[in-house]
Amino acid sequence: MKRFILLCVSALLLGFELEAQVTYQPSDSIRVETLLAKGAQQAADANLVMFYAKELIGVPYVAQTLEVNSEERLVVNLRELDCTTYVETVLALTLTSRHGGRSFADYCRWLRQLRYEGGQLYGYASRNHYFSQWISSNVAQGLVTEIVGSESDRRGAFFPFVEPQVINLNWMTNHVQSYPMMAGKPQVIERIRRAEQAASGMTVRYIPQRLLGRGKSDLGIIHDGDILAIVTNKQGLDTSHLGFAVWGSDGKLHLLNASQIHKKVVLEPMTLATYMSKHPSQQGVRAVRLLDN
Repeated sequence: MKRFILLCVSALLLGFELEAQVTYQPSDSIRVETLLAKGAQQAADANLVMFYAKELIGVPYVAQTLEVNSEERLVVNLRELDCTTYVETVLALTLTSRHGGRSFADYCRWLRQLRYEGGQLYGYASRNHYFSQWISSNVAQGLVTEIVGSESDRRGAFFPFVEPQVINLNWMTNHVQSYPMMAGKPQVIERIRRAEQAASGMTVRYIPQRLLGRGKSDLGIIHDGDILAIVTNKQGLDTSHLGFAVWGSDGKLHLLNASQIHKKVVLEPMTLATYMSKHPSQQGVRAVRLLDN
């Protein structure tokens, strides 16, 4: 009985601790728990990433929804999404469901795990601001894997991830004026700079834009619900947009994303190859998969 009481008290204290770090509206917590209840009704072999990703179609696109506090807090906002918060929301819902969670607090814990370096929130600089950081943090935690193909593929080493990208990050520290939570905070700027330097220099692999118009015979390594991170040639950045892979009825890859163009979450009617051809700075895609654990 004493052990039970101690467990209940510990759970209550953890709830209070989490609550103190979270910014949200009541409608967000209701929406999360409603979605989790619907997810619990899906078949055991359902693709929960795709289920939750489609449930959020139509939510308005709004940029910088995380930049609403003077100090870093875990922001939960299902009323407005950008490309990154859309991906994080879907994955946090999926992980919560897979681990039997049904509460808003359960969801917040998984969201924090995904969004912050090592799952630890200790200020603005602890957020995974660049997607390369996000990938590294969540690979290290055993939550995702980056898909790169096989070195011994008969079509060529790592096909179709045939292009290398050398990561060189400095965008944020070169554009401090664009990040209000950094402005006038030299210690935060320095921590961001050190994080940029730590991630820079590594080489990653991506599918170049010229191959993205092919079908499953060449690109079948990509599955519905994989995260596609669009590689950019903008100096100081690694990726410029995120979304989920969807194989269309046309046999081509499409992007399910929080779209600045369409101003909402939408399954892009254009093929991924056509979409990217309209954006000269977009070089190709990296692919990340949520692990089944």
